[in-house]
Amino acid sequence: MKQESVARPSSLAAKEKWLSCNGQQLRKLTQAGLATLEENHRKVNDLNVFPVPDGDTGTNMLLTMRSAYERIQDSQELHVGKLAQEISHGALMGARGNSGVILSQIWRGLASSLKEKGTFDATDLAAALREASDTAYKGVMRPVEGTILTVIREGAEEAEETVGKSRDLRFLLARVVERCQQALARTPEMLPVLKQAGVVDAGGQGLVYILDGMLRYVHGEIPVQVGELLVSEVPAQVKAAPAEGLENPYDVQYILMGKNLDLLDVQKTIDAMGDSTVIVGDENTIKVHVHVKDPGIPISYGISLGKITDVVVENMQLQMEDIIGQVQPKQVEKAEPIIDLAPGQIGVVAVAAGDGLAQIFRSLGVSGIVNGGQSNNPSTEEIFQVVEQVPADKVIILPNNKNIILAAEAVRDLSSKHIAVVPTRTAPQGISAILSLNREDEMQDAVTAMMDACDQVASGEIAVATRSVILDGVDVKEGQIIGVVNGRLCVAESDIEEVLQRVLEEMEMGDRELVSLYYGQDVTEEEAREVVEKIESLYPEVELELLSGGQPIYKYILGAE
Repeated sequence: MKQESVARPSSLAAKEKWLSCNGQQLRKLTQAGLATLEENHRKVNDLNVFPVPDGDTGTNMLLTMRSAYERIQDSQELHVGKLAQEISHGALMGARGNSGVILSQIWRGLASSLKEKGTFDATDLAAALREASDTAYKGVMRPVEGTILTVIREGAEEAEETVGKSRDLRFLLARVVERCQQALARTPEMLPVLKQAGVVDAGGQGLVYILDGMLRYVHGEIPVQVGELLVSEVPAQVKAAPAEGLENPYDVQYILMGKNLDLLDVQKTIDAMGDSTVIVGDENTIKVHVHVKDPGIPISYGISLGKITDVVVENMQLQMEDIIGQVQPKQVEKAEPIIDLAPGQIGVVAVAAGDGLAQIFRSLGVSGIVNGGQSNNPSTEEIFQVVEQVPADKVIILPNNKNIILAAEAVRDLSSKHIAVVPTRTAPQGISAILSLNREDEMQDAVTAMMDACDQVASGEIAVATRSVILDGVDVKEGQIIGVVNGRLCVAESDIEEVLQRVLEEMEMGDRELVSLYYGQDVTEEEAREVVEKIESLYPEVELELLSGGQPIYKYILGAE
């Protein structure tokens, strides 16, 4: 993203009332909101309650806002309505995570209200904020108070109450920001989970930062510059391996340390070497991840710029072959890969975290894979691009993560295809759903069958806590092993075996017939087999299958039927 400081236009610096706003002033307001969020997005991330890295709210909102601003950063458009439409489209395409999608819906409502306006005044802004609130609420199937929705709703209410008192947009915006801050402060009283953790709602805080940035701008303050992209664009699709093997079989990761490193230049250079590029860092330290044919090329490049450490090189082709070799014969019978879809058949797109899980979904006949999951929520555009590549007019999306569901649902607004979302929250739910699919069914019948299959699956996840928190009645200390069952935190202990045993109990393992254990990228096969032996000793009647999921964050994911 091109850097541009937020200047102070003479029309806004004047002491007379600010009675109207044109397209260029709206562009500056958007930039100022983005700049302030960029300055504070890590503070928003720190408000996340769950004690493992997730699709961090601050990062998701920041990437959504960046996508919105990139659509207009060079625009000279004076018509507010036309510019607002561009902002809305950019926000929708770049929306990541639930918070990012809701933010895009706020922009959508604003743009809809301002569509025919060459400029807007206080009355127009109040009406636009009301439509922004209504659109955001409609975009969520089960709206929850104590979230960003509450903050935008109360902001809209304040605008409507204020517009009769003054025509000055500065005054109205100041009152809106103050009311939003008050609503944000009350979110812990509306959501017990926030009160338990001692934090306000992260999405609401992100919205307050955006609005506060706009307020700072109209009063002539200059926020920080809008910086470069935080990370490179995550590839929209993890392509299926050709018969002879993966195009870029080596996964290379390392930390580059130096002085005055050019993050954008490193990003472009590394990205040209292969695919699945992720570059995060600053001028002193950069984390590099890329898939390449020759691992020596990115490593040599890193050494040419400074010192490298924590070097990891993995052969994904061998890992994939191991995964295929581990699949049980019974599973192979159910999972014949579907290369071509007949006319009228249903295609499926699945979001997968980890090369192992991606390959498993492919083997089950998924037509498209979106790389993403915990800590890596794909954007609406990334999901849309994969959906459009599926050779079918009817497509079902499996998000496989609660923070990706809204982004998946937003694809319906972009695609001319018949799109349905089965709101799977875990990989085991997604796998069960795809196994229940009859591609010849009508869409609604197929969705119903897949959702019924999800209801039959118990999902367990085991990870290391990254923060201390009291949640779901569990006192978690940073560094402990935690267990999650069906999205609910149930145990935190220092001993992984104790956590495993409690997770199995919560999954009601005594009533289950089959358990699939997917081990993560930081777990060796030997360690995973020890876990299998432990489960077999506790539940000898249960059939077990061990698979390499390769997922980050979670050491183990369990699915039980």
